Amino acid sequence: MTTSESTAEAADDNLPAPQIIPKGQHPITNNDIDADALMVLRRLRQAGFTVYLVGGGVRDIFLGKAPKDFDISTSARPAQVRKVFRNSRIIGRRFRLVQVFFNGGKIIEVATFRRRSEYEIAGDDVVLPANNSFGTPVEDAFRRDLTINALFYEIEGSTVIDFIGGVDDLNNRVVRLIGDPNRRITRDPVRMMRVIRHAARAAFEVEDETWQAILRNRDKLLLCPVSRIRDELLKDLRGGACQAWARLAFDSGIFYTIFPFYRHTLSEHEKAEDNKNRLFAVLSVIDRLVKEAQKLPDGLLISLLLVSWVEAELDIKSIQTQKESYLLSRDIRERLAGMFGNLNIKRAMQDDVARSLATLPLLLKHDNGKDWPKWLQKKSYFKSGMHLFQIIKEVNGGPTAVDLPFIAPSVVDAPKKTGRQQGRRGPSYGGRGTAYAINTKGGVFGFRQN
Repeated sequence: MTTSESTAEAADDNLPAPQIIPKGQHPITNNDIDADALMVLRRLRQAGFTVYLVGGGVRDIFLGKAPKDFDISTSARPAQVRKVFRNSRIIGRRFRLVQVFFNGGKIIEVATFRRRSEYEIAGDDVVLPANNSFGTPVEDAFRRDLTINALFYEIEGSTVIDFIGGVDDLNNRVVRLIGDPNRRITRDPVRMMRVIRHAARAAFEVEDETWQAILRNRDKLLLCPVSRIRDELLKDLRGGACQAWARLAFDSGIFYTIFPFYRHTLSEHEKAEDNKNRLFAVLSVIDRLVKEAQKLPDGLLISLLLVSWVEAELDIKSIQTQKESYLLSRDIRERLAGMFGNLNIKRAMQDDVARSLATLPLLLKHDNGKDWPKWLQKKSYFKSGMHLFQIIKEVNGGPTAVDLPFIAPSVVDAPKKTGRQQGRRGPSYGGRGTAYAINTKGGVFGFRQN
């Protein structure tokens, strides 16, 4: 589809015609795009399909950043994309997309344009059932969450296509929900977390109407499946801007919606301000490690997030013996079972977190610049405890935690053709599943009903 065809389509659908920003009037060029992603774009174009670089990749290049992902949207259906790229597989239940594999475990995701969901649908502000219909570029733009994530880039003419006003918001450094913020949040409250994440990462302001809608609707996060909240939280902690995220989360009240147990520590405790500054200091070190490409395991991130709470509420500085450490570990484990019920943290991870936090005072006690006691080195939790200890030592004003042996995530290899059936359906991967709890009893679109 050409730009003129896209414009005509928008007019026919009673949606605004896009702003077409030609080459030279924006900072993006084809040279900014990953070579493999550019190859995917070109091959789909050569096969006769409309295809754009979309979302965060366009946003990041526009801002002069190196994108983490290069996502692609096209008029081609998943089966058609699969025919163009044999080194690919179709994934997804609620909405199917194609992963194209390259050397080194690189994956380029290709999605078909999707139809508008709730943006212009009249009716009560209730959560909608899943909408899996394929759509047009303009419909695909309007169904996205944020204006700055709804930009398309066309490689043939090197043009940016903007249906929503995302370019103006990028230039003005504003994060804005598409459409009516109250309705958009009501129908998917996780959008509030995405607004705060993008504002924190880019150091943008949240547009006032969007911000006021977050203040009014923050408690609706409790309607979301716990797995979605957990996944979004881990993205925030891994994003390199979790200190800025926490400040916005405090200001909006979302922090206490997610962590109600922290309210006393950070707002009612006699040393509430010190406790909050302590938390910010820990998050600052996490940001430094992430920016230096350290791979922090999920359990370590959760442990670091809890240090300020444990220090303030459980007086871990008084722990002196193995027995006291064990009792502290049991106490933390029992508390975590109730505290993290709304985050669906697995019991095994809760146990690891409890052991690491309970070991921290012992490590601080025996840190004398010499060898660690042999009995302590033999403990199964010594290594994970050392990760936490070295970071907290930096927070305490000690040496910078560097070259930590964190566990890196495994790399997914490209699929191999091992037979007729596997060649048709693809091998079994643990990969990406639906972002919604599709089996939530009594609810729709992954939400629980009151």
